This record gives sequence, structure tokens and C-alpha cells, in this order.
Amino acid sequence: MRKLFIAAFMFVSAFTTNSFADGHGIKMGIILGFTGPIESLTPAMAASAELAFKEASDSGSLLGGKYIKAERADSTCVDSAAATTAAEGLIAGGVVAIMGADCSGVTGAIATNAAVPNGVVMISPSATSPGLTTLADNGYFFRTAPSDARGGQVLADITKDRKVKTIAVTHTNNDYGKGLADVYVAGVKAHGIKVTAVTAHEEGKADYGAEVATLAAAGGDALAVLGYLDQAGGMIIQGSLDAGSFDTFVLSDGMIGDSLTDRFGKDLNKSFGSLPGSTGKGAGKFAEVAKAAGIDSSGPYTGESYDAAALIALAMQAGGKADRATVQANVMAVANAPGTKIYPGELKKGLDLLAKGKQINYEGATAVEFTDVGEAFGSFLEKEIKGGKFKTKKQR
Repeated sequence: MRKLFIAAFMFVSAFTTNSFADGHGIKMGIILGFTGPIESLTPAMAASAELAFKEASDSGSLLGGKYIKAERADSTCVDSAAATTAAEGLIAGGVVAIMGADCSGVTGAIATNAAVPNGVVMISPSATSPGLTTLADNGYFFRTAPSDARGGQVLADITKDRKVKTIAVTHTNNDYGKGLADVYVAGVKAHGIKVTAVTAHEEGKADYGAEVATLAAAGGDALAVLGYLDQAGGMIIQGSLDAGSFDTFVLSDGMIGDSLTDRFGKDLNKSFGSLPGSTGKGAGKFAEVAKAAGIDSSGPYTGESYDAAALIALAMQAGGKADRATVQANVMAVANAPGTKIYPGELKKGLDLLAKGKQINYEGATAVEFTDVGEAFGSFLEKEIKGGKFKTKKQR
């Protein structure tokens, strides 16, 4: 019940001094796991999305001077019923579109049970399960993060390049964890790496001693932890370090965040992983606008969150209306070529071009380019821990 209450509660933030009651405001939903196993990551993600909405609002160019009012709701990341209830609250409240959700299982549940039946576009910045590629979404679900069908292979390639010969694998027991593990395990095996064990773990347990013991018995040069840093994943690493069973960890995107290195520091100096991201022009521009707004853009999925929100605003402008059908009809057109490239901090430029009937190609923070089913091709950052901190080695 407590989770359900938290998920249904919505945090509201307005972006201008104007009264929303004047009829110029446009409601948007932001649904992310503000509680749960990635709760340390979501504040920066939400702030990044709100930054794009604010930029569009402050430009004075959005649909003749309208502005966006964002309403936050809690997906919990892991409780599909609570997440669906939260999304239903946003939809009943009249949001035009939803930036989110985050974790793959709750994202699929919200899309299937709430958003798609009500004709509400969702643009997820971080749901990466390969299963979402074939979601029956009627063209209402998009994601600025690439699928784990590619992400798992990239992580396998990095594992090979790091000279790992044997590996144990544990994954969170949901759509994200299972989908990623399938791709990753197949990838490392294809590279000739021996997989000593593949085990699933549940989130929210008080103790993971049994899981750690099973993985320790299997052994390996490293332990791949495909899960969430603030709950089971972090606890399994803690248990493995305490037992001395592993000192090198291969980390999925859900495991990469400052709360992990703040907790373990230099004990993870041999560890590495990957997450969607770019070192290109857009990433640099996003880092600048985020820093000016007091947002740490170095965390996972901040750029993808900004891009998801920006696409919603630009899609409305392209269609000339602040309604659900207009967003759905125009997202692909503003995301892909042809047209003038638009980067973070340039939303006014994009809005003005669209108002004149010109085409834009939104590049954003993450070099946005959608496939024909509305998901990002994407690039990845190879991450390593040095001096107890995450560092970017290179783009993949």
C-alpha cells in the first residue's frame, strides 16, 4: 500500500511566473523511479527533462507563447501496478504526453495499460529491454535510449577487450535484467569467454548471502552485475567484496552512478561497464546548459531525458497544437533528417524554424536518430573506475 500511495502522489513544478489558470499552460508528465532501486539516478534525469521544458517555455516561441507545466509521478522502477496507477493519475489530469518511464518492466506496463489505450505518447529515456522493440504501441511509444540488443553486445565486447577469460553473471529478475543477460551471455560466449554461472536475483530483499555464495562457488575472473545500484546490485557487490570472492565487476547501465562509487570507492578500481551516451557535439552543449542550470549531466540518462522532453515540445510545434494526437504525429519528423540540426540550448531556434514551416533534425544531447519503430540507434560510453570514480574511456 505504501508504494501505491507514493506512486500515485504527484510532485508539481511550474516553470514560469504566469498563472497556469490563464489557459496558456500545457501539462506534461514525468514518471520516473523517485523511490526504489535507481532512486539516486532519477533526480538528475527529471531535472534534465524539466530543463528542456523550461527552455521551450522561456523561449516565448512555443505555440505563440505557451508554456509547459510538468507534473512528476513515481514509477518505483519495479512495481508495475503502482506505476500504472501513477500514470493513470497523470493521464486523468490531462497531460499531453509523458517523459518516461524509466525501468523496462514498468514502462511496458504503463504503455500497455494506460498510455496507449488513452492515446498518450511516452518517450522513455532509459527503458532498454529488447522486448519493447515489438511492443504493440500503435505508434505511441518512443525511447531515446538504445535497446539492450545492442547494449548487451557492446558490454560483451568491452569484457573481451578487458581480457576477462571466465565470468559469472547475475541479473535482476525482470524484463530489463533477463533481456540484457540473454544478449550479454551470448555475446561473451561468442568471444570464447567461459560463463561459470548465470543467476537471477530479486529486488528488495534484506540479504543476498545465498546469491553471493552461489556466485562465489562458480567463480570467475569477474562478476557481471546486471541490475540496479541502489538495491540488489549494490548489496551483491558488497557481499562479494566482504567474502573476497570477486574484486572485478562488469556493470550494466543500471549499476553506473555516483552512489556506487561513493559507497565502495577504490575497492572497485578494477571494474568497468557501459551505458548509452555520446562524446559528440551535442553532449558537450548539453553539459554546458546543464551546468548553467545547476544539473550534474555526468549521470546516466540525463541527456536522454533532456532529449525526450525536447522532442515532445518540438513535436507540438511542428503540428501547431498542444494535444496528444499532434505529438504522436510529429515526433518522428522532428527527430530525424532532413532539416536543420538542433542541439541543446537551441530549442528556440528549432521552434522558430518549425513556426515558419521549416524542417528540423533534432540531434540533441545524444545524436538522436530513430529507427522505424521509434527507438534510438544510439551510441555507448565505455566506463571504468579509477581512483574510486567513474571515468569515460571512450565512445563505442
